Amino acid sequence: MPVDPPARRFGAPRPKSPVAPTTVAPHISLATAALTWLVGWLGGNVAGGIVLSASGYSGRVAAERPAWVAVASTIALWVPQLIALGVVCKRFATGKPFADFGLRFRPIDLVGIPIGVLSQLVLLRLVYWPLQAIWTDTFSNNQLEENAKDLYDTAHGGWLVALVLVIVVGAPLVEELVYRGLLMGAARRRVNDILALAGVAAFFALIHFRPVEYPGLFAFGLVLGVCVLATDRIGMGIVTHLAFNATALALVAH
Repeated sequence: MPVDPPARRFGAPRPKSPVAPTTVAPHISLATAALTWLVGWLGGNVAGGIVLSASGYSGRVAAERPAWVAVASTIALWVPQLIALGVVCKRFATGKPFADFGLRFRPIDLVGIPIGVLSQLVLLRLVYWPLQAIWTDTFSNNQLEENAKDLYDTAHGGWLVALVLVIVVGAPLVEELVYRGLLMGAARRRVNDILALAGVAAFFALIHFRPVEYPGLFAFGLVLGVCVLATDRIGMGIVTHLAFNATALALVAH
């Protein structure tokens, strides 16, 4: 005769959720993470817009702006996002950003270098090969490389070094903190890992606002998310992202 399980005592721990536990973004709910992203993103766009207006180049396309404008406006875009991350981890987590967002590195994270290079040289080509066969002009290599080439062509001397640091070091660090550290970390406690992985990868692609880059960025976003699932940290993802961006710059500089 089957026996009913004993009732859970008041105050006893609840049964484990089917959602995988994660040490990334502890105690930060998905709603809080989304609001943090929104505040940081809006604040960053306002700050970046102010820098563009003050520079006198706000009405010109990216190819006509000097490198210092791109560097300054990008940093202005990041500062509010980093401030928002600091506030939310202090208010809702441990107050230690490195721990709260999984910003830790291990020697194994160097595997991210070949992963990033292969993602740029092999994965993107596999993603765009059928698209280029059907929509030749829309997904041409010139369209895909336009942004990176425009940025690279405007930079010289010290500003070229600054631009490389922004693209190769700054962008991977900030974007992985925000999208994999904050958003994916929070999403993994609300939904299963696969949904968190795909949802954040899709959002990561869409927020770049370049439809021609959506397929490639989504595929690469999945790679970055898998790095988090494999390590429960964003260190490997940052190294992978760094190698991916560095390879892209090397291709347009060739």
